[in-house]
Amino acid sequence: MIRSVSRLVDPHGRTVRYLRLSVTDRCNLRCLYCAHALGMTFIPHENILSYEEMLQLVAAAVDLGIDKVRLTGGEPFARKGFSGFLERLRAAHPELDLRITTNATLLTPHLQLLRDIGVNALNISFDTFRQETFRQITGSSLYHEAEKGLQAALASGIRVKINAVALKGVNDGELPAFLELLSLHPVDVRFIEYMPLGGRGRWTEGNFWSAPRVLEAVGRLARLTPVPAGQDGHGGPARLYEVEGAQGRFGVITPLSNHFCGSCNRLRVTSDGRLRTCLFSDVEYPFRDMLRDPAQGIVAVSGLITSALADKPLGYKLLQNRREQSAVIARGMSSIGG
Repeated sequence: MIRSVSRLVDPHGRTVRYLRLSVTDRCNLRCLYCAHALGMTFIPHENILSYEEMLQLVAAAVDLGIDKVRLTGGEPFARKGFSGFLERLRAAHPELDLRITTNATLLTPHLQLLRDIGVNALNISFDTFRQETFRQITGSSLYHEAEKGLQAALASGIRVKINAVALKGVNDGELPAFLELLSLHPVDVRFIEYMPLGGRGRWTEGNFWSAPRVLEAVGRLARLTPVPAGQDGHGGPARLYEVEGAQGRFGVITPLSNHFCGSCNRLRVTSDGRLRTCLFSDVEYPFRDMLRDPAQGIVAVSGLITSALADKPLGYKLLQNRREQSAVIARGMSSIGG
């Protein structure tokens, strides 16, 4: 892929090339680390961006220099017509690095299409290999559907990354199962530190399992060799490690214990048409009404994106200031887009 010159450079010298676009806040799981677990009210359908509006937005973002788009939710496959949207998006942008984050429960019937249109990678949220623990985490009995979707994705030939939220006292005994998966498949498994989001939810110091402690536990089970920064081939926030004797790699994502703000290259758009320049900031730039106004439209939205970037903060400074607060940010991840 030939990269165009990005017009999106923030005051800290970071070039933005990555857009995370939430297509829905709906999800069929109620994970304990997500606001849905607390009975969150869904965004009314009329306030959700239409697929046509999302296509306009992506086209404008690509014109500004975005070359990687991740479609998230909620659960993106829970939205009716998502597969058709994917086909239209790929047809409009054949060179775009197109990725999807999913919980895999609805994934299996769509995998052939994803292969056909050339989806570049799947991030699968999968926290446990135990059915009862899955029910404890997600409030759902859909473990077998999720595990089936994961296995089908691994067999599909599409690049797969697995994201697990590190939950002390919940899934901290399952590292051997994740390491066994790495021995069988060339995937990246990344444990993500549990963040207090959406009014804190069920987050407590007691169930926070820090990345250093995760790595310490993995190191007792396998020999790890750090993958040098810039040579990991993924360009994301994970710190990756080769695992001796394994096909895959283990990683940690450390939003709380070791920030990665210096390399942040992303913008987020919520399903109701709000731009967020930083995950850890509650500052949002609503553009849905602007986009729907014939007198403003996508040209005005493009201007909003470039002007908002001028205020893109360093998230770690926001985290330092929230030490005595109840949560990192007010919105839950299902509403922002995972």
